[in-house]
Amino acid sequence: MYSLGGCLLSTPCVQGRHVGDTAPGTQYLPAWIPAIHQPQEVNCLDQHVRKSPENIALIWERDEPGTEVRITYRELLETTCRLANMLKRHGICRGDRVAIYMPVSPLAVTAMLACARIGAVHTVVFAGFSAESLAGRINDAKCKVVITFNQGLRGGRVVELKKIVDEAVKHCPTIQHVLVAHRTDNKVHMGHLDIPLEQEMAKEDPVCAPESMNSEDMLFLLYTSGSTGIPKGLVHTQAGYLLYASLTHRLVFDYRPGDVFGCVADIGWITGHSYVVYGPLCNGATTVLFESTPVYPDAGRYWETVQRLKINQFYGAPTAVRLLLKYGDSWVKKYDRSSLRTLGSVGEPINQEAWEWLHKVVGDCRCTLVDTWWQTETGGICIAPRPSEEGAEILPGMAMRPFYGIVPVLMDEKGNIVEGGNVSGALCLSQAWPGMARTIYGDHQRFMEAYFKPYPGYYFTGDGAYRTEGGYYQITGRMDDVINISGHRLGTAEIEDAMASHPAVPETAVIGYPHDIKGEAAFAFIVLKNNAGDPDLVVKELRSAVANKIAKYAVPDQILVVKRLPKTRSGKVMRRLLRKIITGRAQDLGDTTTLEDPHVITEILNAYQKYKDKQTAAQ
Repeated sequence: MYSLGGCLLSTPCVQGRHVGDTAPGTQYLPAWIPAIHQPQEVNCLDQHVRKSPENIALIWERDEPGTEVRITYRELLETTCRLANMLKRHGICRGDRVAIYMPVSPLAVTAMLACARIGAVHTVVFAGFSAESLAGRINDAKCKVVITFNQGLRGGRVVELKKIVDEAVKHCPTIQHVLVAHRTDNKVHMGHLDIPLEQEMAKEDPVCAPESMNSEDMLFLLYTSGSTGIPKGLVHTQAGYLLYASLTHRLVFDYRPGDVFGCVADIGWITGHSYVVYGPLCNGATTVLFESTPVYPDAGRYWETVQRLKINQFYGAPTAVRLLLKYGDSWVKKYDRSSLRTLGSVGEPINQEAWEWLHKVVGDCRCTLVDTWWQTETGGICIAPRPSEEGAEILPGMAMRPFYGIVPVLMDEKGNIVEGGNVSGALCLSQAWPGMARTIYGDHQRFMEAYFKPYPGYYFTGDGAYRTEGGYYQITGRMDDVINISGHRLGTAEIEDAMASHPAVPETAVIGYPHDIKGEAAFAFIVLKNNAGDPDLVVKELRSAVANKIAKYAVPDQILVVKRLPKTRSGKVMRRLLRKIITGRAQDLGDTTTLEDPHVITEILNAYQKYKDKQTAAQ
């Protein structure tokens, strides 16, 4: 039995509804979750403070090596209550939305938990997003408050967070206050909306009674990219989400009381929400907040941190593994990693070479390696090698086994279920589970169309998968116009929209292609107007436009100027042809009879060859 909010829930049997059982808006509520009357933040703090207040809740691994900060559960509860009281004093009530634009830090976690304590809905925005991206999320959620730092530190660089917020809130009429904390000693401009966070928080009472909440009240909004180009504000609710995050944290990673859990994800993503904050804290764990990068000040940073903090579970992205692999084994073997029991991979499929290196070099062939598949939409891990029987086999590069209550099915192109083993298809889930998102904020119709219309009665993940004869699952990648750059999901339409804002660019097409380090990278094909001027200058301006409108990681690695795009007679761009051209499969383009003019292929091939020749000459 597993306890949450005073209710006993049996595991491993998860009693969910079929996704088509009830009316829109309620069909995803698992029938067995009872009404609750306290915010789930209480399960992350108060219950542990009553039992063991001086246990360490957070270890903040700051950007500066060797300067970690440890915070007990008692201290975290007190600061959470102070900030909660401060939010209430400035007009934030149950149901109000609060934007958090902060890097990984104790104050960022405090902000999330303070919102949860008073029933406010937090939406954490990755602190690498541009002012325009931040403003778009604030406006969609109609946030009243933004919480941020004066500056951030990452990889030895200063990030001007407050300046980005200042630019964003110029376009956000719902913002009433900006709470500004200080990560550095540098002064920043403080305007009429700005409130010094630490100074005001210190005046507040360290006790704050939790707001009475129901199990299906909103806990947070988190925005994720889709194929349409407009980020979706996914709604996660109180009881089901926390139950699922805590249960998967405990069972997939073999968490034991006293363990130090090291998930190096940013809190701006769902991995940070579920496995840096909510899951570990609900289980009373010590969770590591990693502010820096894997190669600062050198390529041994992760493993020096493991040694110094005695981390037991390490959870990170394949992108970082592929990057560190190229630095060689010596940076790993330099440090003691004997505390590690479990290694985890998240965010994208992990290739065989990276899996083997992580298992053999980092884990010394003794640590269990869990390749986990899940999504922002699912709230927590859905397919992973664990839980499983003791000694059960683990296959490299495979997520393998569905978690309790997760029922995957594979679909063919006609919407029929693909039975048996050694088969591939569209990955769908046939049964509801506690952690699933309930809707898209303000647009339930879009939620239904994106996830349930493609295969009626089933949740469509957007991913393809392969099932072995033994019933194990391997994720094969996205099936829609979404690419996965360094574990960050991004719709190609978002990049296209950013580039199309340039007056010299009437048409663009962006596709993903394999990248040795990032997993996938973006390749942009652009058409220029006749009077566009210097193409190299336009390309430079396009890179800046994407960085400013979305984020730096979204900037295409390659941008190719072409005379026109390959279109069907109905005007649809045939992106599969572009993908085959840049991945060396131009001799196998398949059916091109629907092209308006087949000669466009020769034009693009010639342009691409000249582009490659130019790159080679420049090396």
